[in-house]
Amino acid sequence: MYWYTITPLDVLMFRDAKPFTPGERAWAGSIFPPNGHTIAGALRGIAGDPVKFHLKGVFLAHEETLYFPRPLGFVGPNPLLPLDWMPNSPLSQGFWDRLQPCPLVKPRLERDNEREDDELPKGYFYRQFLSSQAIATYLETGQIAKPNWLTQDSKAVKPWTVETRSHNTLEEGTRQVKDADGYFVENAIRMAPGWSLAIAVDQELDRTVIQLGGEGHRAILERCPPLDEQWQAITTLSDRNFKTSSKAIAYLVTPGVFERKQDQGQVLCRAWPWEWKLAHAVNSNQKLGSLVSVATDKAVAISCRVREKESQQGQVKRSIPAPQIFAAPPGSLYYLNQPEPLFQDSLTAPPHVQRWRQLGYSEFLWISYEGAN
Repeated sequence: MYWYTITPLDVLMFRDAKPFTPGERAWAGSIFPPNGHTIAGALRGIAGDPVKFHLKGVFLAHEETLYFPRPLGFVGPNPLLPLDWMPNSPLSQGFWDRLQPCPLVKPRLERDNEREDDELPKGYFYRQFLSSQAIATYLETGQIAKPNWLTQDSKAVKPWTVETRSHNTLEEGTRQVKDADGYFVENAIRMAPGWSLAIAVDQELDRTVIQLGGEGHRAILERCPPLDEQWQAITTLSDRNFKTSSKAIAYLVTPGVFERKQDQGQVLCRAWPWEWKLAHAVNSNQKLGSLVSVATDKAVAISCRVREKESQQGQVKRSIPAPQIFAAPPGSLYYLNQPEPLFQDSLTAPPHVQRWRQLGYSEFLWISYEGAN
């Protein structure tokens, strides 16, 4: 895989998954960072439509340093752990629904004279994205030091701003806005100076300008070899942790698409893989698995398209909107009694399921919980 940065030359606009037509909806939402479908579409624009890319990302980069979304299983700098993993916790006698993931609580302090330092120092902010060095330490030790969370630069918290732009269409010969299709508002994204998007592609590409997003704003695509080394160091640690048979934490770094057909062919999405069964379910009809708990947030709506092709020429016949997919947000943490693979990575998975992984979705990094103690 070859790592690249995508540096905007202007604002960017990535429409959210809600249908939008001026006059029907006055507000056009925008999401950021963009998803793998958006990046693949931009790359096809320079390489040709039949080309299929395998992606890693989308991540952020600042001055040739890779940045990842913050793990969600933390309160400030303090980690949360499943109650089942802390039998000596004063909360261990509490009742909770065994058909759901185990509650997450703060670990008990080892010494009575210890104090949790939850207070944010004056003039500091908590980062929403952590550097590759901080994540490498997290994979190796299971800990993220408080200085890695803190910054005095507000632009480093979330390195982009949202610019709201209104559009008016006036009636001909008047100064009145049209009643129909005359007014709507869009949100544009402006990245902070020095920041860019970061992706890995299975093909080597020349430095070029690409059209990115729904409005086709321009951005510079260029190779960034330092990101290759950072990713290699992180995946080496992750692979080592995955091979252990001890308790593990799976750290989701890109949107996780976990969908499965249920009764009557209905497709459902949820916050963790369907093949990962709960380790404590009391339902006698359900096989016990390794998943103990989940730390996640609001689902990310992904809108893609169905591309029908001619059988012989391979050209796209038509492209229509596909049903929305609701993905687990990047940064979600999954606590397992032992590591488990994804069905999406298996050779027996259908091509359309494997395609999600090829577009960069559901990327996990693994932390060995035993190694963190």
